[in-house]
Amino acid sequence: MKAVIQRVSSARVDVAGETVGRIGRGILVLLGVEKGDGERDAERLADKIVGLRLFEDDAGKMNQALPEIGGALLAVSQFTLAGNCAKGRRPSFDGAAPPAEANRLYECFVARVKSLGVPVETGVFQAMMEVSLVNDGPVTFILESREK
Repeated sequence: MKAVIQRVSSARVDVAGETVGRIGRGILVLLGVEKGDGERDAERLADKIVGLRLFEDDAGKMNQALPEIGGALLAVSQFTLAGNCAKGRRPSFDGAAPPAEANRLYECFVARVKSLGVPVETGVFQAMMEVSLVNDGPVTFILESREK
């Protein structure tokens, strides 16, 4: 499982011109599910993201996590994170989990974040989405659920 996370002042996701998810201060997560990923990957990644100290304390150091600042998380499924661009000019998506499994694990990730007490908004799985954000910092990280 791969995630691109961005610290945001605000973020939203629209489907067919309608806003389906919106947060203020918090973290935008673009989440890609790969073949071989399981519930443990989803839970581990959720725990890691919620616990990351990405927000500044009074001394200006990134020393506070999402729950400490009362922030929210916007989770957007993005299968293209499982793409491979190593060969040729067209990405290969052979490494992406099948849609039903990817959706199940995406929902598992969302449920875990909610269970940790963080408000969560989401996009719509397999929909064409427009994601808007104000990246705060900018602060952006790429995380993987499995060690390489």
